[in-house]
Amino acid sequence: MTDSGDKKQLLHLVFGGELESLDEVQFRDLKDLDIVGIFPDYATALTAWKAKAQQTVDNAHMRYFIVHMHRLLDPQEKAGGH
Repeated sequence: MTDSGDKKQLLHLVFGGELESLDEVQFRDLKDLDIVGIFPDYATALTAWKAKAQQTVDNAHMRYFIVHMHRLLDPQEKAGGH
């Protein structure tokens, strides 16, 4: 399945896990990371991030993140925008 629109793919990864402490991003167990998915744009990734963050709101050590994969894939891309 491909997206035939003219919109440029700006891939974003949403993942999370339980942190060892609230002071730094050090996961308790890398085997338990929750890979939510890869999304075609920031808005879609943000929606997924919010849903997962809301599901785990009772666990202060559980954190979800959005990684701007498109910036890693194309380091020459301008930093503007998501």
